[in-house]
Amino acid sequence: MLPVNYQAAEDLLAGRVILVTGAGQGIGRALAIACAKHGATVVLLGRSVKKLESVYDEIELAGYPKPAAVPLDLEKSTDADFERVVQAIAEQLGRLDGIVHAASAFLGLFPLEQESLDYWMTALRVNAAAPAALTRLTLPLLRSSPDASIVYVSETHGHAATAYWGGFSVSKHAGAFWADIAAREWDNEQNLRINTLIPGPVQSPQRTKTHPGEEKTSLPAIDSLLPTFLYLLGPDSRGVSGKTFDCAALARQN
Repeated sequence: MLPVNYQAAEDLLAGRVILVTGAGQGIGRALAIACAKHGATVVLLGRSVKKLESVYDEIELAGYPKPAAVPLDLEKSTDADFERVVQAIAEQLGRLDGIVHAASAFLGLFPLEQESLDYWMTALRVNAAAPAALTRLTLPLLRSSPDASIVYVSETHGHAATAYWGGFSVSKHAGAFWADIAAREWDNEQNLRINTLIPGPVQSPQRTKTHPGEEKTSLPAIDSLLPTFLYLLGPDSRGVSGKTFDCAALARQN
């Protein structure tokens, strides 16, 4: 598990290609920049071209490895869309060493009786089905990597049933369950691992939606999550798979 007070080496991800979904804002944005800072070529995937361009420019201006940007709406994406992403990565970058599924669809808190079929399908598609589909199609590239890591970003309410979190919590639970199944199926593949990370309460755009009246400064910054992400993506976590990393619990231990 994560070493106490883990600090990532400056060149931890040098030479690696890491795909980050939801890279335009929040946790995905912070992680994409952190991966680039530690030497990775980052593939930025998200819905908003403007937001992706902002992250792209920040990485490039900092002098980190030049990233790639892929505008894509996971709610509407098909296998053919994901195949095009994989083909572009293979042709332009030649490899893929990791994926962080940070994209998330949160549509609000409602009693179950008010959650429409469309509400459920959007949550399930973005939070569970899309990560599974994208990972499935990238497996040939990941298996070619000497050390590939996948991180599924879950949510606290995906691991504890809570009133009014309905479709969102079920979809996040489904995503984490998928990651656990994948870890079991790939148990004999020493160069391929997958883990789940629960960020806990942090200063993120999603937290603002779920707790609009909360004082932001009372929460940890997104950067507090980065050591755990970097540990899971880099060689220090080789052999660690099928685990769930609760960042709030880890912070209490440290």
